[in-house]
Amino acid sequence: MNTKRNTQTWNFPKFVFGVFLLCIFLLYLQFAYLSLSGKVYGKDMDEFAASRSTVKKTLSATRGTVYDANQNILAVNVSSYTVIAYLEASRESRKDDYVKDVQMTAEALAPVLEMEVSTLVERMSMDKFQVELGPGGRGITELKKEEIESLNLSGIDFIESQKRYYPNGDFASYVIGYAKDTEVTDENNNSSIQIAGELGIELKYNDLLKGTDGYLEYQQDRYGYKISGTKEVSIDAIDGYDIYLTIDSTVQRFVESAVKASNTTYSPEWLQLTVMNAKTGDILATSSTPSFDPNVRNIVNYENPLVTMTFEPGSVMKTYTYMCAIDSGKYDGSALYQSGSVSVADATIRDWNTIGWGAVTFDKGYEYSSNVGIVNLIRTYLSKDELRDCFKKYGFGDITGIELSREQKGRVNFNYEVEVANAGFGQGITTTAIQQLQALTIVANDGKMVKPHIVKQIVNPDTNEIYYERQIEVSDSIVQKSTTDKIRELMYNTIHGNDIGATTGRAYNVEGLNIIGKTGTSQIYNAELGSYVIETNENHYIFSFAGMFPAEDPEYIIYAAMKSPLWGTSAGVYTAVTDVIKSIAKYENLSEREEASTVSEYVVSSYTNQSIEVVVEELRGYGLHPIIIGDGSRVINQFPSVGTTLVAGDKVLLLTNSSIYNMPNLIGWSKSDVISLCTLLHIPYTLEGNGYVTNQSIPEGSVISSDSSLLVTFGGKYEVS
Repeated sequence: MNTKRNTQTWNFPKFVFGVFLLCIFLLYLQFAYLSLSGKVYGKDMDEFAASRSTVKKTLSATRGTVYDANQNILAVNVSSYTVIAYLEASRESRKDDYVKDVQMTAEALAPVLEMEVSTLVERMSMDKFQVELGPGGRGITELKKEEIESLNLSGIDFIESQKRYYPNGDFASYVIGYAKDTEVTDENNNSSIQIAGELGIELKYNDLLKGTDGYLEYQQDRYGYKISGTKEVSIDAIDGYDIYLTIDSTVQRFVESAVKASNTTYSPEWLQLTVMNAKTGDILATSSTPSFDPNVRNIVNYENPLVTMTFEPGSVMKTYTYMCAIDSGKYDGSALYQSGSVSVADATIRDWNTIGWGAVTFDKGYEYSSNVGIVNLIRTYLSKDELRDCFKKYGFGDITGIELSREQKGRVNFNYEVEVANAGFGQGITTTAIQQLQALTIVANDGKMVKPHIVKQIVNPDTNEIYYERQIEVSDSIVQKSTTDKIRELMYNTIHGNDIGATTGRAYNVEGLNIIGKTGTSQIYNAELGSYVIETNENHYIFSFAGMFPAEDPEYIIYAAMKSPLWGTSAGVYTAVTDVIKSIAKYENLSEREEASTVSEYVVSSYTNQSIEVVVEELRGYGLHPIIIGDGSRVINQFPSVGTTLVAGDKVLLLTNSSIYNMPNLIGWSKSDVISLCTLLHIPYTLEGNGYVTNQSIPEGSVISSDSSLLVTFGGKYEVS
């Protein structure tokens, strides 16, 4: 019997083996592709591997410091810190350093960070490895960081950063401006936080101040540590340049104090005051209200009033209308015109007192700030084209080029007869404060204009290389010296004139200081209405002052303007201006005392009925210069008055109980000294020219009689001794 064996082939294992073999083959192909090819699926494998383990840390550049002219810091970078908390123990480098007791940590930090305990508990209870502790923990100072460190809290750490700090707070704020943390995106779309300027010098010179960041690049292991022996690339940061302003912080404090005091007392819509060095064009101080603290940035106006605010300047423009007429060679200051009112086309232009002063000379018209005088001056001596050309030649209608952003040109266009007349006394045209200051340098420098500056130097702090240094930029003669001599005479009379009720600048007369200037009062134009605002009261104007001192050879130029005080008309301007002038005078005397120990202050007391010998000995002991008038033995009158503060070298006039008086030698005396003498002697006087006395009509030693009159000629230059 044959037995047949039935066999059946099972192919599944062969199939599985074939699939497995194919996978192995494909895997080897993939390995070969990865190992032999430089790029895989379009990606460079070397770069990919490096990026997985490469760390690139930014080395931040330090932002440059802003200084005043005397190297006092106005803006600087300081370290600030963000408080963080580690909530887990898994970090390799901080195995046991994390917040173990959330409640205790929150209670300890709450009073320091000025935050609620519950808020801190909530943040430190998050399911995260690390958290910031909120607003109170951002931007803290070094002192607060040290205070927190002294608590010895587990898991609390700090991230250091830089922030911009302004040590003086609200101080030349619109000049300095401010900078703050800003998110910046680079060309690779990577974002970072940098300090960037947003106003003032901080904005205009941001690229120079910020410097150039560097970086550190190295390979790290999976724990974040640098891999030994791998390549490291380090590019140092280049710190920003330092900027030195022309601001004198001492003078700036005078101005800030005066402006804030006037603002508090008179509550104007705005007020601004600037002091410039007449010879260099350097802005020594400038302030305005409303202002702001750049640390807080409580800003209501983002425009710098010094260069961007344009407004109708009012009667300060009469100086330049007169300058134009005088320089034409046709001006006759003694010629008369009828003041009060005058018809111009279909309008009537009136003087500020509406009835005028009768027939007055053009010279007196300036002193009285007569609008009618300007109309007659233009009609007699100038055409509209000549006046427009003069204004433009004096810098109006164009930028000065000072180192500040967004400077405005203003507008000096006028065509019709009424427009020309209005322009002559500062209505219908607009100017900026910086233009007024620049134009005044023509008066101060015998007809030459000096360009204003606010930046003195820009310096590379690493090499001390000077990137920029301001140069004193003086123009060719714009007007003749004889013209500016005459203008200074008119400005002197505006401040020192004796026509009470008519002389417009008497409030700016500071005893013992030779101030010259011109006041302004302008109507307010409403652009939306297309007309001037109807005056509801005597305070609804823009009040201004443009002046300089000392008169003989001006060193300081001051321009101030104020809009719509709550009360007091122009009192807010002249109070601020005279306070600043007095402070500057004392400041300069202090400087001189440091250089010459013989200089000292002395407060005048009453010498009436005292022995002349005793008084003279006392005054000379303080370095003062007593002038004895007459040969009497006792003092019967004196100048200056009781309470006046003097410094060494100042004159004290002593009138004695004499039967006769002889004329002293006046050569080298100032106008104020001559006027004081004539007042004591009750004799009429005529003063010609500016400067110091060069000639006197009554010779030295001559007896002064009841019918004597004195003619004094001035022309000597002011010199600082």
